[in-house]
Amino acid sequence: MKIASFKTGSVASYGIVTDAGIVDAGRRLTNFPTLKSLLAHGSLDDLKKLQGERPDHVLSAVELLPTVPDPDKIFCIGVNYATHLAESGHPTPPHPMIFTRFANSQVGSGQPMIRPLESERFDYEGELAVIIGKGGRRISREKALSHVAGYACYNDGSIRDWQRHTSQFAPGKNFMGTGGFGPWMVTTDEIPDVSRQKIATRLNGVEVQAAPISDLVFDVPALIAYCSTFTELAPGDVIVTGTTGGVGAYRTPPLWMKEGDVVEVEISGIGILRNPVKDEVAAAAERAA
Repeated sequence: MKIASFKTGSVASYGIVTDAGIVDAGRRLTNFPTLKSLLAHGSLDDLKKLQGERPDHVLSAVELLPTVPDPDKIFCIGVNYATHLAESGHPTPPHPMIFTRFANSQVGSGQPMIRPLESERFDYEGELAVIIGKGGRRISREKALSHVAGYACYNDGSIRDWQRHTSQFAPGKNFMGTGGFGPWMVTTDEIPDVSRQKIATRLNGVEVQAAPISDLVFDVPALIAYCSTFTELAPGDVIVTGTTGGVGAYRTPPLWMKEGDVVEVEISGIGILRNPVKDEVAAAAERAA
């Protein structure tokens, strides 16, 4: 299944994405008003029963939200592809490099990613997002994938100068509206081996990043095992697995996202996360109008 969180007017919901539109699960499964609540109750089978129902909304008529709008935790993995390690000059780390994002820094597919007032160094990072379906602590590598509900595309938009104020990345990774997440989650039954998928990032139609997911330094089972050792993973938590080489910061000259750009992250078997880029002032003026 493809499962998206979305909004119609002021009403937020989630549902199954089909070729004909979206089957509104939030309206039908009233005990589970959000995707996170559905996952928390282990009720994906209840959602599957809705697959044959008539769609309630045309996809183009809804506003897509971050796939999980309200995760308890978002773990992002730094420099986790060999090509990105090489271009950044980092040695291969002995353990995953982890920083966190806040849920309010995320936007859905189609929503603008916002370049803040404080910087022009707004960089793209196409990544695979892993959505936890079954929580747990000290999950073994062998059992890790049984805890995954599905996968989505992610753009871990980075404010590079703020990221490098200190050795801690969080300030440059949490400006409002800088992280794209979507367009939907594809459940694991459709992608039994995510390492076989490929990821690409395009800026204004030009490919700037491309790699197989198998190039991850720490793969999905390793990341789940590591993260679940120091904390308890909960349904709806997100692990953003890292970006490959080709980021704008290491190009000559650097390639920064700016007002009017369109950035796309595509993962085979999942879909395309597409976001326009807006300056914060322009985005605020548009909302006011």
